[in-house]
Amino acid sequence: MKKIALFCLLLIGGANMFAQEAEEEKKDENGWHKAGAISLMFSQASFNDEWTGGGTSNYATNLKFNYDFNYRYNKLTVDNRIVADYGLTKNKGEEYQRKTNDRLELNSIIGTKVKDTNWYYSFFLNFKTQFSDGYDYEKDDDDVLQRTRKTDFFSPAYLQFGPGMLWKKNDNLKVNISPFAARFTFVKKDFTRVGNDPDAIAEFNEDKYFGVEANKTTNFELGASINAYAKFDIIENVSLENILALYSDYLEKPENINVDYTLNLNMRINKYMSANATFQAIYEENAVSAFQIRETVGIGISYEL
Repeated sequence: MKKIALFCLLLIGGANMFAQEAEEEKKDENGWHKAGAISLMFSQASFNDEWTGGGTSNYATNLKFNYDFNYRYNKLTVDNRIVADYGLTKNKGEEYQRKTNDRLELNSIIGTKVKDTNWYYSFFLNFKTQFSDGYDYEKDDDDVLQRTRKTDFFSPAYLQFGPGMLWKKNDNLKVNISPFAARFTFVKKDFTRVGNDPDAIAEFNEDKYFGVEANKTTNFELGASINAYAKFDIIENVSLENILALYSDYLEKPENINVDYTLNLNMRINKYMSANATFQAIYEENAVSAFQIRETVGIGISYEL
């Protein structure tokens, strides 16, 4: 676990060094700086009955929105980002569509500069949840696919905030370190209700729902947080974006570091078409004691805001 977390740090650190060398320094102007994009990506595969190589006809679509609205005034800096990402896929012969992605996130950092350096005294806030129900899929004794609802909007939802220090070269290269970050996990009681049976409660609490105990709706953590962001152009119209979030809970198992790393490769074809590839790795012991891996590739319509 520690080796993988260190690898993520080295990976984004290498990207940061490259970006720092490749990009000319820009002086931040006072006022608002806004930028964003919305994209609709498609993928599809189809096989006829005579196809002997194997395969299942399917289609997939993904809608993504991100928007940055940052503010500068002398030594004050305020960075805000909204990310919304939702994807579905449907396999031929299956009754249900399945989610390939579901994410709603807000990040905000306010900082005041420390003399003539790249360091800022900072305070950060992060909120994230999902849009719709999430399911586990399993076939029953009659080989019929069944699904069980496991998550929902605002279940779970995460709120994290705290003071710290921000190192910022520019809008595309920054690291925020918070040694005392509060983290709340919110869930709906539907997922934690087990009645008043002590044995049932004890059994439930052995495998908590995203860290939340039986008949409760919140879980509180206090720990250290590191958030890093690096974006740079590889060649014209091709950019690479690295996003890394690390968290260690002082109150319970501080050695188990939560990791959320995302790598986005964005390729602009023309004004209204683009292609992208995404790799995401998440380690969250309260969700599952293993790495969650997501990879997507798509081409579709995009528009810069």
